[in-house]
Amino acid sequence: MNLALRDIRHNFPRFAFTTVGIGLLLMIVMGMGGIYRGLIFEATLLVNKIGADLWIVQGNTSGPFAENSRIASNLQDRLRTIPEISRSRRFVSHAIQRQHHQKNLRMMVQGLDYPNDKGEWASLIAGRALSQAHFEMIADRSLGLVLGEQVKFGKDVYQVVGITTGMSGIAGDGLAFFSVSDAMAIQFDQPGEAIRLERAARSARSEADDMERNQPLLLERAAGLAAQIPELPTPQVSAILVSLQSGANTERVINLLSAWSDITVYTAQQQRDLLLSGTVDKSKRQLGLFSILLIIISTIIIALIIYTLTLDKIHDIALLKLIGARNRVIIGLILQQALLMGVLGYGLAWWMGQYLFPYFPRRVLLETPDLIKLAFITVTISVLASLLGIWKALRVEPNTVLS
Repeated sequence: MNLALRDIRHNFPRFAFTTVGIGLLLMIVMGMGGIYRGLIFEATLLVNKIGADLWIVQGNTSGPFAENSRIASNLQDRLRTIPEISRSRRFVSHAIQRQHHQKNLRMMVQGLDYPNDKGEWASLIAGRALSQAHFEMIADRSLGLVLGEQVKFGKDVYQVVGITTGMSGIAGDGLAFFSVSDAMAIQFDQPGEAIRLERAARSARSEADDMERNQPLLLERAAGLAAQIPELPTPQVSAILVSLQSGANTERVINLLSAWSDITVYTAQQQRDLLLSGTVDKSKRQLGLFSILLIIISTIIIALIIYTLTLDKIHDIALLKLIGARNRVIIGLILQQALLMGVLGYGLAWWMGQYLFPYFPRRVLLETPDLIKLAFITVTISVLASLLGIWKALRVEPNTVLS
């Protein structure tokens, strides 16, 4: 006959409600660890998927994800002159939020260097990759767009030709893939009135310049398209992605490119480290502090319940001592109850998490090492929580049963 199970049946409602409460607390702890793992996955998703050996960004910046980065798009032509480089691609990344069907549609726009990069590496579950340079897009399923849907951004309409799954950015927004030219058109789109005012301002500045008096045609040029004015720079991209040839000396290429003062070079691993040491690191510390608080609260709750259950059976413990029961029997009674409460709460937390976590707005990844670690923590807090009840039980005198 197991005294712990017999006592649990006698106080089953209290034991059951406490176990459910502990399970909910442990589920939250489990979820916080899963959210942190999800943040890491989302932050490094593109770096892992896109398969570039080197990331070329604006000089003295940590872009294109950790901060804004702007470099000339023709940099990829300079990079192709280096023998060890087999491929260079332009890349654009920025966030937008627009109205679509009277709802907010927020996404991370990723510009791919079509036709060098059509997005075949994206996790497509329906449709196809990009097949033309303009007016096509690949959207993640989380954006709620369907295959073949028409979406208007700025002055142009884009058709969804592919659907991905699990492709989201560091902020949790779904990714949408366009060609670089379309991504920049979306990013730098301006209302017609803003364009008109800018042209008028350029014309006014030209009229006030002495050069205009000698070259009247400059006034007409200033009031025209910005792309036709040679003095204005071409649109800039967020980064250039470089793939090295097989057997290339990575350190040599990095040292060579580091001499170019207008750019900064990062390896794929350095780009991951930059992402994880910024926003993700702060989120990790915050989630970790909340998890520690919840573990402490769980320990206190288990300890109070075990202590209360011990007080309820003071006379029973005194009787056990009176008939010659050893302390290890009494210690085993209380310790087994605490462990059952913790183990059942952990099992309930895992079971509820399997059904609830997929509905969370952010990705929750439960990894086996984290689950094992939490299981050990649960056993530890159960043992610690039982110490208060054990202390009280060992202080009970056998003659208490006679009072």
